[in-house]
Amino acid sequence: MTEARLDYRVAPGGVFHGRLRVAGDKSISHRAVMLGALAEGVTRVTGLLEGEDVLCTLAAFRAMGVTAEGPEHGRLTLHGVGLHGLRAPRGPLDMGNSGTAMRLMAGILSGQQFDSVLTGDASLSKRPMKRVSEPLGLMGARIDTAEGGRPPLKIAGGRKLRGIRYEMPMASAQVKSSLLLAGLYADGETAVTEPAPTRDHTERMLRGFGYAVTTDDATVRLRGGGRLTARDIDVPADISSATFFLVGAAISSGSELVLEHVGINPTRIGVINILKLMGADVTVENRREAGGEPVADLRVRGGRLTGIRIPEDQVPLAIDEFPALFIAAACAEGETVLTGAHELRVKESDRIAVMAEGLTRLAIAVRETPDGIVIQGGMLRGGEVDSHGDHRIAMAFAIAGLRAGAPITIRDCKNVATSFPDFVDLAKHAGLAVEEILV
Repeated sequence: MTEARLDYRVAPGGVFHGRLRVAGDKSISHRAVMLGALAEGVTRVTGLLEGEDVLCTLAAFRAMGVTAEGPEHGRLTLHGVGLHGLRAPRGPLDMGNSGTAMRLMAGILSGQQFDSVLTGDASLSKRPMKRVSEPLGLMGARIDTAEGGRPPLKIAGGRKLRGIRYEMPMASAQVKSSLLLAGLYADGETAVTEPAPTRDHTERMLRGFGYAVTTDDATVRLRGGGRLTARDIDVPADISSATFFLVGAAISSGSELVLEHVGINPTRIGVINILKLMGADVTVENRREAGGEPVADLRVRGGRLTGIRIPEDQVPLAIDEFPALFIAAACAEGETVLTGAHELRVKESDRIAVMAEGLTRLAIAVRETPDGIVIQGGMLRGGEVDSHGDHRIAMAFAIAGLRAGAPITIRDCKNVATSFPDFVDLAKHAGLAVEEILV
């Protein structure tokens, strides 16, 4: 029997208002589970994102002998086994839809004494993994992939890893993190140089767990042979999830919305910078720190946006936020040009092609380029778009309903649960007329 498809139907118009706190940061939640499991002692996590991606990471460590209580209402207790305390799983470890989990786990598993296999869903199985398997191979790991460097990843145990100096050909926090995590098990120093800044959650959290990590300009270094000491972690609200509400409020005149306790890590605030360049009224309030990460409340008011040429130095700082930013561009006056974003073509979908297809269906003039897109702002009409199973595409087109002239139907939205299981409830609470439809 064919599994039912989940669609969204969004009525046109509306404004966002009030105060809300979105789900916990997915990137930090993954790392909290990983490092808490590998630490010595008990780690207590609050604010954990209980999406399917993070639950897959947690299930993998449980399969390798880590005891965990929860999660319940964002609270999780991990009884760490130390860097060398994992046990061989009985079968493959399923990473679901998460490229982050697969790439970071490849680094951790390269240093274990047992063989392991990483698998994923149909979408993840199409994503490129040579970007981690090849540099890990330089460290001494042996990772076999399917044709074209795709999952599953078969990782040999018992390999002696050595630290390397690696200059990344493209900016990727996932590659950097994978190599640093493998470096925990390597002889000598592992040094990773990135061509542009990327999110530094791994470095921050390693330091929080007592591991020495140094950053010198664009190079991050650590030496193998240390230990991780358990600590408590408060996961901030996810700026990637907050983005849909930031953009929704920015494009709808009369909106005023406050998003609480949002992580504003300097490597993640590209979306705020880009929206401000477009003329959005976004203010950062009540700055503070939680669990080693900067957080704040974000206030956004609706108004007029103007198309811009997006600075390429902001692209790595907003790489997951572009589907929503494309909606902002569609609602702006004039032309928005994005370049230097080839990475968008190898996400959960080809996000440039899929967003271009959907915007065209909603009567917005777009032109794809190899590493970006040109969007001419205009009037969004209603219609039906296909998310191609990509959670961020689905949520981006949902908020487009705030400025549409007729209802929008978004096909294939089930994967929203991987990153933001409460999206529909929070969107309704904020003022979006969205309903879920099983087809």
